[in-house]
Amino acid sequence: MKEILPAHDLIDWEEAIGDANVANHLFRLESELRGNPGLITATWSRSGKLKRETQWTFGELQEKVIQCVLLLQRQGLCHGDRVLLMVRPGLELITLCFALFRLGAIPIVIDPGMGISKFKKAVAHSQSIGLVGIPLAHWVSRLFPRSFESIQKRIVVHPRKFLSALTEVETHDAPRVVRAESTDLAAVLFTSGSTGSPKGVCYEHGMFDAQIQLLRRELKIEPGEVDLPMLPIFALFNPAMGMTTVIPQINPSRPASVNPAKIVAAIERYNVTNSFGSPVLWRKIGDHCGREGIQLKSLRRILVAGAAAPTQLYRQYQKIIPNGEMVSPYGATECLPVSLISGGKVLGQTAELTDIGEGICVGKPLPEVQVKIISPATDSSAEVEEQPQGAIGEILVHGPSVTREYDRLPAATAKAKIQDEKQLWHRMGDMGYLDPEGLLWFCGRKVEMVQDRDECYYFTEKVEGPFLTHPQVKRCALTSWNRKNDAVGELALVVQPEADYWPSSKSDKLAFAQSLESHIMGMGVNSPVKVFFFMKSFPVDVRHNAKIHRLTLQKMILKQIPVKL
Repeated sequence: MKEILPAHDLIDWEEAIGDANVANHLFRLESELRGNPGLITATWSRSGKLKRETQWTFGELQEKVIQCVLLLQRQGLCHGDRVLLMVRPGLELITLCFALFRLGAIPIVIDPGMGISKFKKAVAHSQSIGLVGIPLAHWVSRLFPRSFESIQKRIVVHPRKFLSALTEVETHDAPRVVRAESTDLAAVLFTSGSTGSPKGVCYEHGMFDAQIQLLRRELKIEPGEVDLPMLPIFALFNPAMGMTTVIPQINPSRPASVNPAKIVAAIERYNVTNSFGSPVLWRKIGDHCGREGIQLKSLRRILVAGAAAPTQLYRQYQKIIPNGEMVSPYGATECLPVSLISGGKVLGQTAELTDIGEGICVGKPLPEVQVKIISPATDSSAEVEEQPQGAIGEILVHGPSVTREYDRLPAATAKAKIQDEKQLWHRMGDMGYLDPEGLLWFCGRKVEMVQDRDECYYFTEKVEGPFLTHPQVKRCALTSWNRKNDAVGELALVVQPEADYWPSSKSDKLAFAQSLESHIMGMGVNSPVKVFFFMKSFPVDVRHNAKIHRLTLQKMILKQIPVKL
C-alpha cells in the first residue's frame, strides 16, 4: 500500500531553491562554475588510449535536472513515491537522482552485486511504487514478479535515448515542486549485507547536507576540483561541492576486474585531484603505477574505504602521489563520516602499533561527532555504561549525519539505536577503543569476534595485524574451526598467500605456518593461533571487494584439513 502523505502546496522552482532539499546545492553554484565541466564520461582502450568522451557543464546539468523533473512528472511520478532506481553510473544516475530529490520522490538504491537472493529480498522489502531503470532492470523485474509486485509505475531508461528524451522536453515553464524540510526523507540506501541481511537506511535531506559540509571542510575540498569516484553513489556528492565528476570505466558489480591503465589514463587526462576507492582497487592501480614508473601528480587526496587500508598501501602511495595524501574515512552507511586519518599520521604514529596487534587507528572523531565505547552486551533499552579509556567495547556514535532508523524495520532500529535523555546514538557493530590522545582504534566487527575454549574473546584486526606484515601474506582472516561434535571451536587463521608463494603440498603448508609463527615471534608477538588454513581467494563483498566474509569462510574451511603447530 502506498503511504498516505500530508498535503503539500506546490511552490515555484526559484522559491524551491531556497528550501532544505539537498538537490539545491547544484543550483546554488557560483556563476563562474556553471561553465565548468560538471560531468565527463569517457571510454578507453585496454592500453589506456582515449576512444570517446562526452562532457556536460554544470549549467547543462542544471538544465538536464529540470528537464528530468518535468519528464518524471509527465510519466506519473510525484511527491512521496518510492522509486527503485536501477541505472548505470553517469548522466543517468546523477540527473535522475537529483530530479527525484527535487520532485520529492524517494529514490531506493540497492546494490545489485549483493547476490540475487539478498537483492530480491531487499527489492520486496522496499515496497517501491516506481521502477526507473535500464531495460535489463525491467527484464529482471518480470523474471522475479513476486519481488517487484509493488511496482505500479515503470519508466524505461535507454542509455542511448535518455539524452534525446530529455532534450525533447519543453521547459518554457519550470516545474512546480513541493517544499522540502531538513527532516524530510530524501532516499533509502541499502547496506551491503556483508555481515547480515541488507537493510534500508533512511536518509533525510539534512543528513545528506551534513555529510557534504563535513567532507568538504575536513578534506579541504575546493570548488573546481576534479573527482573520479570508483563507487557510483559518491558521484552524487560532487555537484553539491562544485567538483567535476569523471566517470571511471569500471564495472560496479565486479570492481576488482578493473583495468588500472584506464583509471590512470583518466586521472592523467583530466588532472583528477580527488578519487575514492577500496584498498583492493588502489593496490591494483598502485601495482600498475609501480611497474610503469608512473606518478599521479595531479592527485591531492585519495580516499580509501570499504575496509581498513593496510600499512603497505600507505607506503606504496607515498611515491605515486607526490603532491597528495591517502586518507581513510571511518563510518558506515548509517553514519559517515565519523573520523578521518591521513597516511602521514598512520606511517608516522600508528602503523607500528597496528603491526604488533593493537588494532587499526581510524583517527580522532570529527568535532561534531561524539563517540562512546560501551559493553557489547549492553541492551539498547538499558542505561549505557561507558568502558574505561583503553578498554575494548562496541563503538557508539552520535553526530549530524547519523541516521535515525532503518526503513520499516522497527526491531532492527531498536537494536541499533540508543536514545538517551538528550540525543540519538548509533551502535556501529564495530569493536574498538579510545586511546589517551582521543584517537579511535578499530579492532573488528562485533559478530566476528572469536571465543576460545577458555571463554576469552579475540578480535580480528588485533590478531591479523602481525601476520599481515609477513611478506608472503596477501590477506588473512581470523575465524573459528569446529571439529565435529565440538561445542567450542579452535582459533584458526585462514591465509591467502601472495600469488608466487602458494604452498602446494602438506609439507609446504606446514613450513609456511612455521614461518608465520617465527615471523611474529620475531616481532615480540605471542599469538594464540596454532591452526592454519590456506586458500587462493577469499569470499569478499562485491561493493568494495575488500571486506572479508569471515562467517562464510568459517563454513568453507570445514571441508579442508588444517595445519596444526
